[in-house]
Amino acid sequence: MPTTSSRGADLLVRSLADAGVDTIFTLSGNHIMPIFDACKDAGIRLIHTRHEAAAVHMADAWARLTGKVGVALVTGGPGHANAVGALYTVAQAESPVVLLSGHAPLNQLGKGAFQEMAQADMAAPLTKASWTAQTTDGLAEDMARAFSVALSGRPGPVHVSLPTDLLEATVASRRPVSRAAWLASPVTPNHATIAEMLSRLRSARRPLILTGPALLTRPGRALSAALAAATGVPVVGMESPRGVGDPCLGTFAEMLAQADGVLLLGKRLDFTLKFGQAPALAADVSVMHIDADDNELSRSRTAFGDRLVATCVADAVSGAQALMAAVEQVEAGNAGQAASGETASADGRRAEGGRADEKAADWRQAVAAAIAYRPAAWATATASVPDRVHPAAAFWPLQALLDSHPDAVLVVDGGEIGQWAQACLSAPHRVINGIAGSIGSALPFAVAARVAVPDAPVVAVLGDGTFGFHAAEFDTAVRYGLPLVVVVGNDARWNAEYQIQVRDYGADRTIGCELLPTRYDQVAAAFGAHGGNVTDPARMEAAVNAAVASGKPACINVMMEGLAAPTIRRA
Repeated sequence: MPTTSSRGADLLVRSLADAGVDTIFTLSGNHIMPIFDACKDAGIRLIHTRHEAAAVHMADAWARLTGKVGVALVTGGPGHANAVGALYTVAQAESPVVLLSGHAPLNQLGKGAFQEMAQADMAAPLTKASWTAQTTDGLAEDMARAFSVALSGRPGPVHVSLPTDLLEATVASRRPVSRAAWLASPVTPNHATIAEMLSRLRSARRPLILTGPALLTRPGRALSAALAAATGVPVVGMESPRGVGDPCLGTFAEMLAQADGVLLLGKRLDFTLKFGQAPALAADVSVMHIDADDNELSRSRTAFGDRLVATCVADAVSGAQALMAAVEQVEAGNAGQAASGETASADGRRAEGGRADEKAADWRQAVAAAIAYRPAAWATATASVPDRVHPAAAFWPLQALLDSHPDAVLVVDGGEIGQWAQACLSAPHRVINGIAGSIGSALPFAVAARVAVPDAPVVAVLGDGTFGFHAAEFDTAVRYGLPLVVVVGNDARWNAEYQIQVRDYGADRTIGCELLPTRYDQVAAAFGAHGGNVTDPARMEAAVNAAVASGKPACINVMMEGLAAPTIRRA
């Protein structure tokens, strides 16, 4: 048996532990057994999943909820291939995740090694960086580089393949890696440009700041709220593939179309904003853009032309912090002017400023009201078919559970059913399938959320299509004793695609979208979870209470009316 203090695997794991990693989401395999063994001595917890993609999804949710890098560990070859697909969701969510994959030995490459594969090349299109480690002594540096790249600029996934001969080789000495090497390298803004942007926002009558997923993490939402309070400008995060039509944002699209000054703060100009074209944004709107990637700024220059009045290269967090610092500087300057005795002109400015403040407050209130708006009819909505539940009726009883704890987490995935859940439910923290529009991630997300926020309720809403991707992660939740409430909206079809077929081809030309009305609660119960079935909305509250009281991972199968996602408009 190798000396556990001298293998490459030990060097790698000790470096992760020293960097603060205490949890890794993984699935076992031949190539990574040395790492498993090393984790026992380092005190790193392994959450052992049932599918490699689930491990990546869990690392994603962990990163979004903790603000730290999420780490997924999978074996080489087919294990790596299984994990790669989940990287797209991570990338679109701008989540700092490091995927570590076992790999065939370097000294066997090109000879037909077991599960030999060009793994780094496979992961490269979906990651910020992807490489294969080359030396045992350099493994700690590889880890530090991976973490720093994942966190820097626009956050995102990084992949490193770990050849088994490096993991098993003896390490003669351990080269120290500075703590700074693991951290993000901030892309700091030009402060004169930030001051100009703040001035333009304040002079606009109807300004908005739009953020992307990087500021919709648990710490990112707090920063966004602070930015809105400091600037007096509504800050609206966008993380849904429905974009300006996201039901979670109510009738915000109406307000966006009225805005005369918009700052994109780390928000890509893409399909979610209708590529910046009218009527999503007014034809004469003034736009500013802060982004860590100059390619994104170039896209805005092409799309907006003269309407793009200012750009700044900076990451979203640095940009938000700089804007708040600029506010403090302006306020300090105003206080200094008042103290210097400029009374007459100051009084005049105060009078004008008072009217401006009233208009700004009216605009903020209008934006907030638009986002909060939901049709009153939803409160009493009923299904139009027997033994089925209207989505709104199914979800309202979940809100009390989400309101019961300041750290409660809402997880949402699925097509039409996911949009209903996002529109009906709110929580202090939220993890959704994001701009990728992928499905299948909800159950892994929920498991990781329960690990990351162990004392708060976790509620996951998913469709029956989504359930089929990672149903076995109920086994993971049961094995690790992770109570959570999973609500499956069961309409017995792939409803998003069904709705497209009905809309575009006609109700008589639907095909390939039907599913069985499976009792998913019984599937979960077979894994050792608590199960409940609901066909009457009046039974929903009792089913939720029973799920919580069980103290187990729980699945509530709700036979749902298959409605299209809501399109919210005010009369």
